[in-house]
Amino acid sequence: MFKEFRDFALKGNVIDLAIGVIIGAAFGAIVSSVVDDVFMPIIGLILNGIDFSNLFVPLFPPEGATYPTVAAAKEAGVATLNYGLFINAVVKFTIIAFVLFLVVKGINRLRRKEAEKPAAPPAPTTEEKLLTEIRDAIKAQK
Repeated sequence: MFKEFRDFALKGNVIDLAIGVIIGAAFGAIVSSVVDDVFMPIIGLILNGIDFSNLFVPLFPPEGATYPTVAAAKEAGVATLNYGLFINAVVKFTIIAFVLFLVVKGINRLRRKEAEKPAAPPAPTTEEKLLTEIRDAIKAQK
């Protein structure tokens, strides 16, 4: 059973998948930083200083209570509907989806170029070689 597991774990596909997951996690962290630290502040500045990470609706707050940030509402124990964080997540997803689209498009282009190369004709089989020799021998006799 251990040998079977080792063979499975050391297959190229499993190792490739593990590397892909690790790179994907690192890429996700980079995209999160780009969105949270670059794009959203610029978009917020364009939209008169809106901080998307603090766009929320408090659900059932105590009467008359207001909360300037999501953290303040959470600290007070109030449930919140964080639509600003949802907008951030949609922007992150869009960036990741676009980058993956470009990667897949590039891979498909490379595959198409590889497929366009004419394949070398297959070598004649032993039977074809023998038939060719027989044909040539008959032509030589005439």
